[in-house]
Amino acid sequence: MLKITHKKMLVLLYSIICFHAATSTAEESNLKRQQFQIGTHKLDAELALTSEERQRGLMFRESLAENKGMMFQFSHADYYCMWMKNTLIPLSIAFIDEQGKIINIEEMQANNEKTTCAKSKVRYALEMNTGWYSQRRIMAGEKVEGLPLAENKQ
Repeated sequence: MLKITHKKMLVLLYSIICFHAATSTAEESNLKRQQFQIGTHKLDAELALTSEERQRGLMFRESLAENKGMMFQFSHADYYCMWMKNTLIPLSIAFIDEQGKIINIEEMQANNEKTTCAKSKVRYALEMNTGWYSQRRIMAGEKVEGLPLAENKQ
């Protein structure tokens, strides 16, 4: 029979927590980041530039820091739709055209497979914590500064 002391259990638990934190941080830091501004509001976003990065998005994340988000860049302007499968946190999304103008902003529920779509052709989508845009009184028609993004890898 295996005997586990209290001290060994704490060391094991600490190791598991450190491993989880290291893998979560590594997952988030794999993507390039870029600064953006909407009016007077500054934000920092991970860039989802490839098909694989866009498909993964913010799936399996347990939280998103204040003023942090994810910017999706598509290869061309179109009527894109997003969903929240395997996304654990509720998000707000702004669909943005090629000139940086916000077309529409929508709220998306965690773990929901319902699609949320742009109301006209867009080239970008910016996901932030739920309510981020409304708390800052950011609305459709405002411009996102900092576009275009880093080179699109498709």
